[in-house]
Amino acid sequence: MTVLAKTCVIGDIHGCLNSLQTLLKLIENEAETFVFLGDYIDRGAESKEVVECILDFKKKHRNVITLLGNHEIMLINFLRGYDDGTFLRAGGKETLISYGIKPRTKPEKAARLFPERHLNFFRELPLLWENEHGIYAHAGVEPGVHLTRQVSSYCLWVRDEFIETPYTFSKTIIFGHTVFQEPLVQENKIGIDTGAVYGGKLTALLLPEKKFISVDGEKSCSSSLFRK
Repeated sequence: MTVLAKTCVIGDIHGCLNSLQTLLKLIENEAETFVFLGDYIDRGAESKEVVECILDFKKKHRNVITLLGNHEIMLINFLRGYDDGTFLRAGGKETLISYGIKPRTKPEKAARLFPERHLNFFRELPLLWENEHGIYAHAGVEPGVHLTRQVSSYCLWVRDEFIETPYTFSKTIIFGHTVFQEPLVQENKIGIDTGAVYGGKLTALLLPEKKFISVDGEKSCSSSLFRK
């Protein structure tokens, strides 16, 4: 009988360093592969430290997949001078402060103040990943479209259109982005953003057994996007 290697998936962190460190202690010996679903930064107070923690974790463990989130693409666009102000309004101010950068700093100067290995981390994040247990994306996967033809505007930003689709995917889609009070479990979709930065939980999912491990969040952001 073939024993499938275990995979651990980690939901949206948003600068909640203490929650991340607590969760990693609970799960780092529970799986062979680790998948982070994006949104490491913004809103919380310790985005730089979260990225540093993940980079250190990648040094210790061979199979660590870190996916792109919509907040990482907003940062990338901001640093390239393509942002219309959305980044700062969506929690980017806290991210810049965590890097010792004043929020009014011009993008080209801000880019020079980021550690090079952090910039490389943001630039190299893949949009999707797949293994025997499922397909992993930050916000969702467009029904009926091959994985090689998925686009970032959908995979990083979609909400109800994906969550409510009756389409039967070939594998379970594990995603973050949309905040739930408890993990969303559907027939072939699992959402694990449980609002760490809003005082909810930071959640990990162990596969194939579909076991959830959660720790307390940090309530760094006063607004709330919780959905039941």
